[in-house]
Amino acid sequence: MAAGLLLLLLLLIGTVGFLVIGGESTSWSDAVYMTLITLSTVGYNEVVPIVGEWDRMFTGVISLIGFGAVTFMFTTLSVFFLEGDLDVTLRRRRMEKKISKLKAHYLICGFGRVGRNIAEELDATHRSYVAIDMDEERLMAARERQSDLLYLVGDASDDDIVLAADIKNAAGVFAVTDDDSRNMMIALTAKQLNPSVRVVARCMEVRNSLKLRKAGADVVISPDFTGGLRIASAMLRPGALRLMDDMLRSDAVHRLEDIALPAGFASTTVRELDLAGFDVVLLGVRDHGRFDFNPGPDAVLSAGDVLVVMCAPEARKALERAIYG
Repeated sequence: MAAGLLLLLLLLIGTVGFLVIGGESTSWSDAVYMTLITLSTVGYNEVVPIVGEWDRMFTGVISLIGFGAVTFMFTTLSVFFLEGDLDVTLRRRRMEKKISKLKAHYLICGFGRVGRNIAEELDATHRSYVAIDMDEERLMAARERQSDLLYLVGDASDDDIVLAADIKNAAGVFAVTDDDSRNMMIALTAKQLNPSVRVVARCMEVRNSLKLRKAGADVVISPDFTGGLRIASAMLRPGALRLMDDMLRSDAVHRLEDIALPAGFASTTVRELDLAGFDVVLLGVRDHGRFDFNPGPDAVLSAGDVLVVMCAPEARKALERAIYG
């Protein structure tokens, strides 16, 4: 806008100036023509003689200012038409750079109500994640509430999108869109790109659960089925259900956690591991499908065992550092 007004002003000043320079023999069209070729620095045939020192000074000033105004105007127009795509590209590159620094993070594919609830639990337990959704407005709304949200706009069944989310280093993938067929494709894509990643999928229709497992989902959750079990539990075992609810809502955010003992872990007893020193309660040990509930202090823990514990996030991290080194 400013550049356009400046050009109009220069056109007016230049026209009047060349009318004065050319005298009575110069027409309005000659003056406008001289002004245009001077502003654009084209330099065609001069129809108004430029002889005197002040005439040349006037022409030079008009040329310099005009060239700057024309350049600024076209630059502004270019930015106006391209800044949308440019801004998206730069924002995505910055986001991918931050994502590339993550390790053992999670991909939330589908950031609707279910995805946002998953994100809240990951935040509460201090776990990193990347939100992926095709609805950019949904992600922007979430970003306004959480300024450090890492996200990508796109289809999570697209190889390029999940690779940009660094699925190679991810610990797990949540396929939780409201479309079973899309969740199948997300599970299939995730397993093809990283066979060791754990995939938990949402299933709207119970009949599709087997298909989701065949597609690669390690766990399939049906809201209707799970909701029915929760309703039954509220009636049959209200105390246990209340305990779980209190854990999720507690300020201390104690959770039930799985901690897998790595391949190089030297066998030791529960007593020697000293879980109490980490403020961790051991509930049981899963050993190749067999679950040992409340093992004694002399129970031997070996590589491949999975400890099922109750603890706060900080305690979990401290124990993981001690175990993984």
